Amino acid sequence: MATKLPKVPVVIAGMGWSGGIIAAELTKAGIKVVGLERGKGRSTADYYMAHDELRYAQRNEMMQDLSKETITFRHNTKERSLPMRTYGSFLLGDGLGGSGSHWNGQTYRFLPYDFEIKSKTIERYGAKKIPEGMTLQDWGITYDELEPYFDKFEKMAGIAGDQEQNPMVGKRSNPFPLPPMKKTPIMKMFEEAAKKLGYHPYTIPSANLTDIYKNPDGIERAACQYCAFCERFGCEYGAKADPVVTVIPVAQNTGNLEVRTYSNVTRIIHDGKKASGVVYVNTLTGEEFEQPADVVILASYVFNNVRILLNSKLGKPYDPVAGTGVIGRNYAYQVQAGKAIGFYDDKEFNTFMGAGALGTIFDDFNGDNFDHSDLNFLHGGGIRVAQTGARPIASNSVPKGTKSWGKEFKSTSIKYANSVITVSTQGANLPYKHHFLDLDPVYKDAYGMPLLRITYDFEDQDRELTKFLAEKAGEVLKEMGPSKMQVSGELGPYDITPYQSTHNTGGVVMGTDPSISAVNRYSQMWDAENVFVVGASSFTHNSGYNPTGTVGALSYLAAEGILKYLQKGGSLV
Repeated sequence: MATKLPKVPVVIAGMGWSGGIIAAELTKAGIKVVGLERGKGRSTADYYMAHDELRYAQRNEMMQDLSKETITFRHNTKERSLPMRTYGSFLLGDGLGGSGSHWNGQTYRFLPYDFEIKSKTIERYGAKKIPEGMTLQDWGITYDELEPYFDKFEKMAGIAGDQEQNPMVGKRSNPFPLPPMKKTPIMKMFEEAAKKLGYHPYTIPSANLTDIYKNPDGIERAACQYCAFCERFGCEYGAKADPVVTVIPVAQNTGNLEVRTYSNVTRIIHDGKKASGVVYVNTLTGEEFEQPADVVILASYVFNNVRILLNSKLGKPYDPVAGTGVIGRNYAYQVQAGKAIGFYDDKEFNTFMGAGALGTIFDDFNGDNFDHSDLNFLHGGGIRVAQTGARPIASNSVPKGTKSWGKEFKSTSIKYANSVITVSTQGANLPYKHHFLDLDPVYKDAYGMPLLRITYDFEDQDRELTKFLAEKAGEVLKEMGPSKMQVSGELGPYDITPYQSTHNTGGVVMGTDPSISAVNRYSQMWDAENVFVVGASSFTHNSGYNPTGTVGALSYLAAEGILKYLQKGGSLV
């Protein structure tokens, strides 16, 4: 029997970027908020001198315990789903700050094309260009409408970037708060080669500060030291934008936020029209609590947002056969298989140094920036070189044909340890009717709740996109003059075993039509007006970019909507 607690105005499940941003905006307006985080608390002090690749990068110190809660996976409905018991394709963060504490810091805005992808595709190519089974849909909001919220996120986080407007992306109302990161020799080589081929390279926008910075909320942070311990690590300097060092302290300083760690939300209490609160479990004691609230906000990771709704029986579950229902619809991942690797016998680049967002990219083949008329795919991706830091355990790039063990492998690994350049690609992933999320009928978590099941595989769309981008990456690398090079553009079936990216999206998608979307532009549920579901679960597809900048913008817009709802109630659109 759950212990019922006193009612609060707002309860938030998940205290990462979305939860932290919303908590900051609501508490500054005088609203009392309870933030529930299933993991432990964190502070910058936890990461002092914690450059331990084995502990954090290999043993996943900051990630969810898969023995207690995981996902199950299958390629299609004919396969048996099985639990993911060891980390591979993606990493599920755990603890205060969530994935916002262990990310790399690459911060992009989705393209104007992304938000109106179906309309703009049909307008340019006709409806027949969209393959059968692809459930492409507009977001119900335009880039121009979301631009002020991108700007607000970037100012809060202190995003560093090139001040000249890049013609390949959406227009900006203001320059980046800080100048770009330093250009390494690798970045300069890539930039020169790309420009020689007629492309438009620019420095990757970075949440790793390039100078001391004080944001509009008065939070001051130090500059990046280029230590190369970003992805899978917390930042010991506070230089990497993280909810724990940006928005959460702002909310706590108002006196209006109570954060409860080790508090795992399992379901929403509702009557089919409105929610009255949530139920959560104290993960240390096993005690169950009911937290009544006027407004319930799901701001957890994609999978958890969907799982809580399905376990709560809130919103109509998606049916892939009929194509009806919305919770679990339009799951998408990211396509990152295409790349070109160059080995240099006469150059060294100090690749052990770097930062999570240190790199250069161009978007000439991203979105609809190029003509797809004679191509067998839609959208595209970025082509980039990044110097995130080649840590010793996981960095063993060797040319094809080298033995994968023994003396030859060791000597070749040492030879090329600082003499390898990878030109990588990151492509969009578009939704299909048969890619979805639902509850597994067999497997349960430590609390007896069904696990979330992923049904997903790569399509011909993804294979054609990968091949195309890999060829372009190879052309750029060739201009960079490696001693030997190899291009990888083949994409097989989706394999959940090797790490690819943590860029999962969809399942509670945004739109204007309740029959194909779960939330409106303010992330307010159509089926429960006082429930807001915020994060990458809102994306109707995944772009060729990392998702965090767009998550941040949508979170600020959601916060604005929640404040309006608290004042007036009812549907916001």
